[in-house]
Amino acid sequence: MRNSLSQTQNWLISKFWLRFLIIIILIVGVFFRFVNLDKKVYWADEVYTSLRISGYMKSEMDEQLQNGRLLNIEDLHKYQFPNSEKNTNDTLKGLRLEESQVVPLYFVILRFWVEWFGNSVAVTRSFSAFISLLTFPCIYWLCQELFKSSLIGWMAMVLVAVSPVHVIYAQEARAYSLWIVAILMSSVALLRAIRLQTKVSWCIYAATLSLGFYSQLFFTLVSLAQGIYVVTIERFRLTKTSISYLLSSLAGFLIFAPWFWIIITNPTPSGVSWTNAKQTLLQSSIRWSGIISRGFLDLGISPNDSSKLKIALIPGILIIFVLIIYSIYVLCRTTSKEVWLFVLALIGSVGLPLMLLDFGFEKRFGSTRYLLPCILGIQLALAYLFTTKITSISSKIWQKKLWSIITFIVITSGTISCILSSQAQMWWNKVPEVNQEYPQIAQIIDQANKPLLISDGSIIAIQTLADLLDPKVRLQLVYPYKLPEITTGFTDIFLFKSSDFLKAGIEKIYNSKLQQIDKSLWKITEST
Repeated sequence: MRNSLSQTQNWLISKFWLRFLIIIILIVGVFFRFVNLDKKVYWADEVYTSLRISGYMKSEMDEQLQNGRLLNIEDLHKYQFPNSEKNTNDTLKGLRLEESQVVPLYFVILRFWVEWFGNSVAVTRSFSAFISLLTFPCIYWLCQELFKSSLIGWMAMVLVAVSPVHVIYAQEARAYSLWIVAILMSSVALLRAIRLQTKVSWCIYAATLSLGFYSQLFFTLVSLAQGIYVVTIERFRLTKTSISYLLSSLAGFLIFAPWFWIIITNPTPSGVSWTNAKQTLLQSSIRWSGIISRGFLDLGISPNDSSKLKIALIPGILIIFVLIIYSIYVLCRTTSKEVWLFVLALIGSVGLPLMLLDFGFEKRFGSTRYLLPCILGIQLALAYLFTTKITSISSKIWQKKLWSIITFIVITSGTISCILSSQAQMWWNKVPEVNQEYPQIAQIIDQANKPLLISDGSIIAIQTLADLLDPKVRLQLVYPYKLPEITTGFTDIFLFKSSDFLKAGIEKIYNSKLQQIDKSLWKITEST
């Protein structure tokens, strides 16, 4: 009797400390999402986000800036934040005409968010960070519906809280955090509708589908996977559940139909031209290994980094893959078909089609941001594995301790990854092979007393650099194959990402020489 009482007291004590530890990790996860929001380079995709919420089109921005007149940094900011000249309809117009493949919900809400809280990079990114907090209750609720276990829900929240990929996209001014929440909400709504079989629950599912469609175009693959799940568990029969699912899906899609028609009638293939880059089978394998492992371990390795660094990560990546494969095995062996099939459908929803494209056609559609549903499914499988192994009555004490250590290592690796990322100005998701030089270039230009920056390059690239420049810097932007009239009175004149035509023209007309300072930066010097 005394021994039984002692075990009960020990369990209550351990349960108290477990809850305390989970709360601490969740607080840490929230902290990582908001710390140093404006530290990392505001790269091209985010510049496009700012352009959309400003209401201007890229063609308008190019026409109004690339006319050779002297500009301040503030003149460029006009195209990054909302203003009285443009409204929400202009935001929708810009997306419709120039980026129809990008669905509008995130940008419309973000425009209001920035109008309410102010014009800054931190405020613009803070909306994604705020939305990402909804991931915690949503994934907990999903685990309740799927596994009927609050402990698995807590474990899933912990894994997501310090997951490097979740934190990275929570700090980016793009719609990925909203997409994650939409995936989780639709998953919860579907399982709840199947369980309750009420009209209201199926209407809620239809609403979550439309939310997902308007959050990210790839959500269509998630909804298709959910349909395959319903059809399979209903054994390909026309049951009440399958009929309700079809009607809800139809309703959700009809709400999205207006924008779907815009995509068909205003295709913008140049927006996804980067997917046409060829890559070998080995390159695809390395790329996919890095993508999946980033859900748990991320040291910021990018294509520019040395092979030694990439090789050093191989043991960690192999351990993660072993855990993933084993978690899926345990899930399929110990849960019902309704449970494991749902997780596998989520993992394969976007992952399987993109993998077939990459490996079958030597494409590079596989990208971390597009494989977030796959990473979510893997995290659900691992949450189930860790929880059942640690709390299993049939497991021996040494086995529970071993799995506790493994869980601790996974959480610690994620935490360390988040710490490193929070202190960095550049990370892999900011495309360092393109943007790595920007902070250094900005520092060089800022050291001049009265600098002038001339360019006939992409305005998007110039906007990225301008966010790092001191307000004292003046700019002069011209169209390709146009030469500027350089104003006197500047101590230093620089050319940034300029064409050979511009460089040769300035040397000839102004009888000067160009000194290359960086890969994309030249300084005009007097000819001797």
